[in-house]
Amino acid sequence: MFVDIHTHSFTPATNPAIRNLTFDMACTIAASDEKGFFSAGIHPWQAGEYSAELFEKLTTWTNDIRFVAIGECGLDKHSQFPLELQSYVFEQHIKLSEKLQKPLIIHCVGCFNELFVLKKKMNPHQLWIIHGFRGKPELAGQALKAGCALSYGEHFNPGSVRLTPTDRLYIETDESSMPVSEIYQSIALIKQCDPEELSAGEKLINRD
Repeated sequence: MFVDIHTHSFTPATNPAIRNLTFDMACTIAASDEKGFFSAGIHPWQAGEYSAELFEKLTTWTNDIRFVAIGECGLDKHSQFPLELQSYVFEQHIKLSEKLQKPLIIHCVGCFNELFVLKKKMNPHQLWIIHGFRGKPELAGQALKAGCALSYGEHFNPGSVRLTPTDRLYIETDESSMPVSEIYQSIALIKQCDPEELSAGEKLINRD
């Protein structure tokens, strides 16, 4: 089972996938009986849209059993919004993750030091998955030491993949059209294992 732990695609997939929803989509899905695996959150590029009312809605949506993760959320140096605001919004997601006991799908660009400081400060018990990780092995090592898991997509650093334990290695398509099975094959080749051994994603959607 090649689980895609983060995708924005709504094209019918051969393999199970956690679909990241916009607010409108999350509202529609939550009110429907559509089956699937979903996640929702406020992206750092949208930090300015945060409000107590919106976050209350997000809390209601993600309390649904079909929502298996919170996010994507996080920190991005390219966001037009101040890092202080991004951090505040991200902290609300961390608290929600802890409250609902669901993992966080994290978007982090150029703010890894801030991310690690925040993780130490918040001391979360839930899983943190840095999605779309492309960093070098040194950064991968720091993330793993901080207790984070890493998710790899179509583009990745082979050295970082080699460094990542299989129980903390996730695979995604994000916005790529490449079949997730092909990404699994590429990662397995580097890890020198069978693709089926990369089972962290399967365990993620079968937590109960």
